[in-house]
Amino acid sequence: MTAHRTNAPKRRRPNRETPKPRPVKPRTAEARISASEVDLVSVARTPGKGKGPGGEKWRIEVGGVRAGEVFINVIDEPPIGRHASLQIYLNIKSQGRGIGRVGYAKACQLSAHETIYAHMRRSNVASRRATEEAGFVEATPAGFIQLILRWVRPGTDLST
Repeated sequence: MTAHRTNAPKRRRPNRETPKPRPVKPRTAEARISASEVDLVSVARTPGKGKGPGGEKWRIEVGGVRAGEVFINVIDEPPIGRHASLQIYLNIKSQGRGIGRVGYAKACQLSAHETIYAHMRRSNVASRRATEEAGFVEATPAGFIQLILRWVRPGTDLST
């Protein structure tokens, strides 16, 4: 006869799915930031944020005030394989002002990588718009759930 533990903790399942990012409230045209107002400042890389071979990290500043951060990690994940992957995080007050668009574009230009990918949920319309305005194009393979966009440095020959 086997004894059963009645006071063992039960494995708890989440009551709901992982929450999606909250929508960014659109702001007026006056609140949009020009590219000249945004600076990327190279900062120390940390684990998961640019640390590792090929990684890079910048602080995004608008008028000398921190607005967020952008970093590149070199990862090896399907369906692409080994590639440079860019991620950007903006403070809540900085969202919806065009700072992300400028951050994506400037990080790609400052980077040593010729090709950079951005991965995001298909429901993340604001990030998709920002990446496309920064020169990324869709590169999602058929049947893949996550949205993948690719930026290629102008003048780079992809046929080799």
